[in-house]
Amino acid sequence: MNTASSIECRNLGVGVAQGPRLATVDVQIQAGRFTAILGPNGAGKSTLLSMLVGERAPQSGRVLLDGLELHGHAVVQLARRRAVMPQDCSVAFDFTAQEVVELGRYPHRHQPGAEEAQIPAQAMALTGVEHLAQRSINTLSGGERARAHLARALAQIWQPPADGAARWLLLDEPTAALDLAHQHHAMRLLRQWARQQGAGVVAVIHDLNLALRYADDVLVLGGAAGVHWGPVSQVLQPALVQQVWGMGCDAVQSSDGALQYIFVADGAMAA
Repeated sequence: MNTASSIECRNLGVGVAQGPRLATVDVQIQAGRFTAILGPNGAGKSTLLSMLVGERAPQSGRVLLDGLELHGHAVVQLARRRAVMPQDCSVAFDFTAQEVVELGRYPHRHQPGAEEAQIPAQAMALTGVEHLAQRSINTLSGGERARAHLARALAQIWQPPADGAARWLLLDEPTAALDLAHQHHAMRLLRQWARQQGAGVVAVIHDLNLALRYADDVLVLGGAAGVHWGPVSQVLQPALVQQVWGMGCDAVQSSDGALQYIFVADGAMAA
């Protein structure tokens, strides 16, 4: 696995078309690490992710994958090593959950991998939706749909490319529709894919405690507070939480040793 792979933002202007500049980002995101994009509503998190994917043009600057601008990569090759899970996972057609997951294998149809037929089922088992395989995707709950789409994304990059290129997962609020147990299951799964599979995982999330527990790095878009980037334990400090979100917090250590925050409801700094 190639953990030297990176997504680099060079003077990346985050904002919509001729709208206001929300942030200017200069970071290099490494494969083999789980990066969480954090920030308050309207800070530009989803806009930034859409630029990392190549769906939206930046107001300025460039996005490079392994030193080459996104449009310089062949679309088919990119689809074989990078999967995207958008915030809106609605499906227009009445596909079954299994058919949705199988769509993740579409880029590999001309070069199927070993045990190709088993990959969708294995991905669904990993996200706990194998029992929903024959259900219409549109009859599932929001959380079940989200887990099916996570399985689709995993199925898409299930096997390393023949050339050894690192795989990437880019996800917009993958835990938003999930209950507490499934949030932690999904985040553990993403961390495992980064650390054990060498994939680059980039996810927009809102829960700071999930980021503290599972992410390696954080990119905080803070509006007037600017952009903050680096290892989660160094960046996501109580002073920054107060500055960016206007919330005070107390740091506590859970029984398993993880740092977590208890937030002060009135927004005042904790004593």
